[in-house]
Amino acid sequence: MSRVIIANPTGFCFGVRRAIEALEDILTKRGLVYCIGMPIHNPQEVDRLVRKGLVVVDSPELVPPSSQVFVRAHGISPTLFSVLKQRSTCVIDGTCPFVKKAQERAKHLAESGYLVCIVGDASHPEVKALLGTVGGHAIVVRNINQAKDIGKISKLGVISQTTQDEKDFSSIVAELTLHTKDMRIYNTICNATRARQNATRELAKVVEGIIVIGGRNSANTGKLYDIAKSTGVDVVWIEHAQELDRGWLSGKARIGIAAGASTPDWLIHQLKQTMAIT
Repeated sequence: MSRVIIANPTGFCFGVRRAIEALEDILTKRGLVYCIGMPIHNPQEVDRLVRKGLVVVDSPELVPPSSQVFVRAHGISPTLFSVLKQRSTCVIDGTCPFVKKAQERAKHLAESGYLVCIVGDASHPEVKALLGTVGGHAIVVRNINQAKDIGKISKLGVISQTTQDEKDFSSIVAELTLHTKDMRIYNTICNATRARQNATRELAKVVEGIIVIGGRNSANTGKLYDIAKSTGVDVVWIEHAQELDRGWLSGKARIGIAAGASTPDWLIHQLKQTMAIT
């Protein structure tokens, strides 16, 4: 049987745990609660919350008037927040404090005359919320090749999606310095992201394989998978224990488990139990 080593820290970060606890509390006390988009990026945890009364919808028009609404951990734009306040009797803000800080930084940069550059994925809800914070007057750069194409900018203010890889952010910032003479940088990668990424790198040094468990729509889980792959260790990415190929375990004396910041403890526990009986 393989020895299992769990990355430390792993699983729910502070911001996600805070959001889930607030959501569970309101579901217990008041029942039906609507959310624009998934409250966190973990399908299994969201399914559990749906069974408790959560209703996930795609737009504010699908929220019945006078309903209760939960703002997901990734945050939303000020415009959407205002619309929800008008439609709802109760809006519970589950935005991660680190995301709020990034929004504040973006707003400050824009008000100071800087073109805001967000290092991240333009399709991610956190980045969409950041864009909304500055009224869309920003650019999004996902990688160094996109950074090379931005042209010359007189005043450039840089922030990061909170789940970016630290090394990628640093290399992109280095490229961006070549495109402006006035640049202000705020490293808004959250501490939980940084700690989990470092833990995954350390884990790779002592195991023959790493299982990354978390939602496939989770940006921070994807970064952990990419980091594990970059070390050369054998790595698989699963959403839940039932996806694990038992054959992959064969011949590995030590196997590591790393979990995204939106992966609940119960999924990690299920994986450990499955491996114990393999």
